[in-house]
Amino acid sequence: MISIPDAESGKVYLVGAGPGDPALLTLWAAHLLKTADVILPDDLVSDEILGLASPTANIIPVGKRCGQPRITQAGIHDLMLEHVHAGSSVVRLKSGDPLVFGRAGEEIGFLRAHAIPFEIVPGITAAFAVAASLEAPLTDRARASKLILATAHHAAGKVSLTPSWSGAFPDEATLVIYMPGRDFEALAADLIASGISPTTPCTAVSGASTPNEHVHVATLGTLANTNVGPAPVILMVGPEVFQAKAQTRQN
Repeated sequence: MISIPDAESGKVYLVGAGPGDPALLTLWAAHLLKTADVILPDDLVSDEILGLASPTANIIPVGKRCGQPRITQAGIHDLMLEHVHAGSSVVRLKSGDPLVFGRAGEEIGFLRAHAIPFEIVPGITAAFAVAASLEAPLTDRARASKLILATAHHAAGKVSLTPSWSGAFPDEATLVIYMPGRDFEALAADLIASGISPTTPCTAVSGASTPNEHVHVATLGTLANTNVGPAPVILMVGPEVFQAKAQTRQN
């Protein structure tokens, strides 16, 4: 029998909600949802997952709508501090894994600076869910000995160089781009200008692991014509081995 402790009062949990399918939650994450007093979820966390929370939990959405934040990062910090000081247990619920492009570094720094106890609960990141759905390995001994996780989204005020992918894509690698944005023409041009061949296979997936999952197969040269559906979107750039199943799933 597995013994999982309840959420503790006066403590924050940075919890990974996985890519969207409630079945992909860890046992620890699911139990914390049932026992936490306060839940601060991103907007990409599904209603089905939030439905696992205790009926008495105070759920306060802190994500974005159409790319516009409903609350600043500083505001999220203030909420964690407020509810912990009130003696509540707090789950900061992030889509995917909290340590992969989830602003966890900023929140960890804040919690440490204010001597707030916290724990990190890993989740399944979108790249792994996409690979499982397409029955395709992210690494392969013959074709892809490297896996690179990157994002096309930068913090406000950060200046990126163009081409920004120069040196980021070595041979025999699978490049996974989180938050690629909607301007695939510019992204493809940037990648090509960085030295990546226009014939490199690409697989774009919207809504990974959900009933609305949408798969689009292209090459880097034809990526500009991609219509992959609503966010969240993840773009896989890499060897043909990854596209074997994707070709049959394209819709």
